[in-house]
Amino acid sequence: MSAVAGVALADAPLRSLRPVARDNVAIEAASRVSPLARTTAAEMIAEADLGGTVGFVVADARTGSILENTDGTVPLPPASVAKAVTALYALDRLGPQHRFETRIIAEGVISDGILDGNLILAGGGDPILTTDHLADIAAKLKDTGLREVRGKFQVWGGALPYINEIEPGQLDHLGYNPALSGLNLNFNRVHFEWARSGGDYRVTMDARSELHRPDVRMARMRVVGRNVPVFAYADGGSFDDWSVARGALANGGSRWLPVRKPALYAGDVFTTMARAQGIVLGTTELIDDVPDGDVLVTHGSADLREVLRDMLKYSTNLTAEVAGLSATRAADADVATHVGSAQAMARWLAEKHGVRADFADHSGLSDASRISALEMVQVLMSGAGGPLRPMLKDIPMVDDERNALPDHPATVVAKTGTLNFVSCLAGYVRTAGGVDLAFAIFAANLDRRDAAKARGDEVPEGSIAWNGRAKRLQQRLLQRWGLVYAG
Repeated sequence: MSAVAGVALADAPLRSLRPVARDNVAIEAASRVSPLARTTAAEMIAEADLGGTVGFVVADARTGSILENTDGTVPLPPASVAKAVTALYALDRLGPQHRFETRIIAEGVISDGILDGNLILAGGGDPILTTDHLADIAAKLKDTGLREVRGKFQVWGGALPYINEIEPGQLDHLGYNPALSGLNLNFNRVHFEWARSGGDYRVTMDARSELHRPDVRMARMRVVGRNVPVFAYADGGSFDDWSVARGALANGGSRWLPVRKPALYAGDVFTTMARAQGIVLGTTELIDDVPDGDVLVTHGSADLREVLRDMLKYSTNLTAEVAGLSATRAADADVATHVGSAQAMARWLAEKHGVRADFADHSGLSDASRISALEMVQVLMSGAGGPLRPMLKDIPMVDDERNALPDHPATVVAKTGTLNFVSCLAGYVRTAGGVDLAFAIFAANLDRRDAAKARGDEVPEGSIAWNGRAKRLQQRLLQRWGLVYAG
């Protein structure tokens, strides 16, 4: 097969290009550096023994020419690789300098430091608001001279629609599957900690961040005498009502739990922070509409580019859903769910970049989303040299025992994606010779995933070993490409 001349993406879609043959001389030269250069992709996939489907594509990032393609047209769940698409979507719709604002509003007259009316904590969708930020807002509120509030303390989260959880198919107690609204705090997670105390347990629920860890009232935990389920959730009306099986606690430990009432959570924590400043507020009341009034304090988030960079680094699902939903509502304020917003993102992707995909959310938490490796590479080519590549994290090259290979000639930046029996990686390789490659590697064994979901397993049997083999396959493919396509 003869090599295909490079074709710009603007002239032809990636999926129309034929693969480029790699000459035997280059492979022979690379094989003297590493035997991976002579190992075929089919051999690597067979050795990984993942079952299901492994689809991958690697392309020349300058020309768009496809260098290797194995089942690259099969749509598979992208897991958190979907966040790379969300980042491009949010940047396009909102702009890199966009900031989310949280406000304190006074409804009524302030005289001699006394507000004869209501005080409102109004969210602007900020996905990275923390307890420390609320402490700063409370301090600034004190600096305005306010000493007393004679009306109600109200919270408003209506800047975005309320979503009870990102993915209903996930277990209730998973901290990475919280509710979301226009007023969010600590990624809508609460910290549950327990310790044996005599014949019972001492439990705490707090809103910890870097500098503060106030106890919360709106999330409550009961230790009950059962073995399963380990955690159970009930809607307590004004609070999240959790219970945990006594037999699962051992002597002590901690974990993050999702918050289902984020606006009330933020209000609960703010009353504590305000009290520390000498401002006593009443019980938190949730309101549907934000009233007119005087804005006393405004807190702005970091700019969107920085927010999204952290989202990609730490793979925060809440940030992805808020960013994607905010991007959609900038053009269509009537979109009421993150699922509808994800579908709008798929339409944007088709219209702007000619890429076919089906998204059930913005974070990749749902396994109902689908995109092929070939289409994902086209997305990456659209962002090559643009806003996405500098925001991706370094992926170090490691050997089969996960030991670092510090002198490996290739460097990789990418977005990872992991669900039980789903492992994905997509990004860019720069070879020792300065050749830039774009790639996507998707592996999914959906039969095993469906079986694990039916059993309600948080960590299904065999999933950790499966994930380890999938990551080893990714490493072997990347190291091979870094050598064979070195230039």
